[in-house]
Amino acid sequence: MNRSERFQQTIEKFDQANSQDPNGKELLYAQRMSQWLERLEPTASEAVQLAARSQHIRRWEIPRTNYPKTRAGYLQWRTTLYEFHAQKAGAILKEAGYDPRTIERVQTLLRKKNIKTDPDMQLLEDVICLVFLENYFAEFSKQHEEQKIIEIVRKTWNKMSPRGQQAALQLKISPETLILVEKALQK
Repeated sequence: MNRSERFQQTIEKFDQANSQDPNGKELLYAQRMSQWLERLEPTASEAVQLAARSQHIRRWEIPRTNYPKTRAGYLQWRTTLYEFHAQKAGAILKEAGYDPRTIERVQTLLRKKNIKTDPDMQLLEDVICLVFLENYFAEFSKQHEEQKIIEIVRKTWNKMSPRGQQAALQLKISPETLILVEKALQK
């Protein structure tokens, strides 16, 4: 099997895993991640492409409701997910015949290590933020009070590189969402 066949089959395995989501969300999320990565960096490494596609692999298996509704509970949930996604993706990559170095690289990206110092991790973080802002932020913002949303946008913005921020400014978002983003960016 050549490299591109293995890559395509691995993407299909990730998609099969996410298509089992009883909420019907994770496959679309994975596809959006790949689409944004292609738009932002068409020459991204294979490891980054694999990490983008498996970013939320089988996420529904560890629901947020299993953790306290506190900041500490949220952070514990996220940390647990990073390791869970790394393990799930790693198993699929190993089964597909990827070498240990590539598997470790994808897992490191999924664990979100060194965001500001690793260019691949920063690229992946930009893609994560762009997918959130474009597809999920409007609905998310309706579930929380304005000040909390403004703080979340500020944190999201600070995670992004200048290139990611420029792409975010070009998003087509609703007027209500744009107002919140503008408020968040006023310092």
